[in-house]
Amino acid sequence: MQRMLAGLTVLLFCTTSFHVGAQSVEQLEQLRQQASQSNGSSAGATNNVTPLSIQSQRTLPGGSNTSSSVGQYATQPRNGVTLPGEPTISTVFPTQQAMENPPFAANLFIGGFESERSSGLNDNYSIAPGDKISIWIWGAVNYSSVVTVDNQGNIFIPNIGPIQIANTPAGSVNQTVTQKIRQVYTNDVNVYVNLLTSTPVSIYVSGPVLRPGQYAGLASDSVLYYLKRAGGVDFRRGSFRQIDVIRNGNIIATADLYAFFRDGKLPGVSFKDGDTILVRPIGNTIVVGTGARNSFTFEFSQEELNGGVVNYFARPGEFASHASVAGVREGKQFARYLTIEEFEALPLQPGDAVEYVADNEPQIYRINVAGAFAGASQLMVDKGTRLLDILDHIEADTTLSDTQNIFLLRESVAEKQKEIIEQGLQRLERSMYTAPISSTGEGAIRAQEAQLVADFITRARQVEPQGRVVVSENGDIANILLEPNDTIVIPEVTDLIHIGGEVMLPQSVVFNPDATTEDYIAWAGGFTERAEDERILVIRKNGNVAFTQLNEGSLLFSDNNPHLAPGDQIIVLPAIDTKLLQAVKDITQIVYQIAVAANVATN
Repeated sequence: MQRMLAGLTVLLFCTTSFHVGAQSVEQLEQLRQQASQSNGSSAGATNNVTPLSIQSQRTLPGGSNTSSSVGQYATQPRNGVTLPGEPTISTVFPTQQAMENPPFAANLFIGGFESERSSGLNDNYSIAPGDKISIWIWGAVNYSSVVTVDNQGNIFIPNIGPIQIANTPAGSVNQTVTQKIRQVYTNDVNVYVNLLTSTPVSIYVSGPVLRPGQYAGLASDSVLYYLKRAGGVDFRRGSFRQIDVIRNGNIIATADLYAFFRDGKLPGVSFKDGDTILVRPIGNTIVVGTGARNSFTFEFSQEELNGGVVNYFARPGEFASHASVAGVREGKQFARYLTIEEFEALPLQPGDAVEYVADNEPQIYRINVAGAFAGASQLMVDKGTRLLDILDHIEADTTLSDTQNIFLLRESVAEKQKEIIEQGLQRLERSMYTAPISSTGEGAIRAQEAQLVADFITRARQVEPQGRVVVSENGDIANILLEPNDTIVIPEVTDLIHIGGEVMLPQSVVFNPDATTEDYIAWAGGFTERAEDERILVIRKNGNVAFTQLNEGSLLFSDNNPHLAPGDQIIVLPAIDTKLLQAVKDITQIVYQIAVAANVATN
């Protein structure tokens, strides 16, 4: 063998020399003669060896220089790396959408708690063959050693003999061994015994789990540990209620994960080699949708299929008053709407869907107060309360609060205004994209206009209406019914007129009783180039709306009250420039609606 290696070294050297320094036929002949002399005495050597006939083979870094005809195998864990062609969860299980209502207690298998395992040295652990035990004896006799429990469940101590400790709890092993030693050494001998290591066991996990198979662990590990190692219970096929531990063909324990989840009860099993954890198929299910704290898919036995058990596990919300049940009975659709009390006595069938509804008619409203007032900003009122009933309970300073121009902000009105604006925007979209085109040039113009209108629609949809309700006029206040979450706005006394929209310098100006609308617009810098000077919007302090227009140099109001008052807003709207007459009408209408609903001017 040494000669063969020496020959191989010479050949490698010759090959290197051939590539580096061989330049002539004479040099090649010398190299061939050197190789023949080195290998002449080796078994199986060839006399006609040339540098060109040397066989080489590339190897991986760190690979062995020797080849084996039987192949190699890895002894290190693969750490989850799959081999080519090896089945994976994605190839074994069909692709499924996430469950809208996952099983109750499914979060038991979230996280990596299998790494936070027990050391196996707890007091309830049963001694098994292979465990190592440390023994110290001192006093009249000195002895210390680490012994291993043999296959018969014994440990052996010199001068004492075998001691049977298999299946002895770890907390009692010191007492058991000490009693046996004191039967021989009765006086002046102290004994200390401690369990050092526990022997791993091999457990099978089967049934509807993601990765059934054989798993190693400790005898003291829980059922949850082995289930997590196997990927957890399959949500669609596996049972959370019946998980059996089988030993020698007999069921020695059954785990109910609902009992553990609600009451912390889990069977204490000391596992042995060959035990099997078998997850049974899923049983009867009830799906609980909205209105409950636990909106999950529940698994119940036949005896538990009633509304009372569902209420116990689902835990309806505090304000839930009714339960909606839908399912199938004798091949026909079944649906019931019951109070919570009536639902408790209702028998259910597998596959029923339950939803809890807060169907209590509100009897007390919350009313908000904003603006110039004193006291609490929220009041609770009974159903049917009117505006004047609550105004008596709001503190206001008459010198600072304008109680003559009170208005409301109402959520339902804001939603209606939003709906009206959206309808106008949809109508505008239809008119833009369905208008007929007579020529290519007109089509290009229409495309540009459509893009501009589309930008306008995008901005218009971002406007949030206020939902203002006019309830006051000339000092009189309408005594209207209040709705939940209404906001009563008491304006502050002001001496300003606000000018905005298409003016050069939007600002607020001190009210002048002798000034006209034209004066205020002039003080704001006058109109911009895009201003619509024929219809000018005036929003009164109480929320009323009026229009003015320029008529041969003068301003005339469209209503019968041409006078401005402190706190009014003058909004100059933008002019609409487009060639589509229908679009002009729609855009103008939308601009007015937005200006009135949100007090803003959209360009």
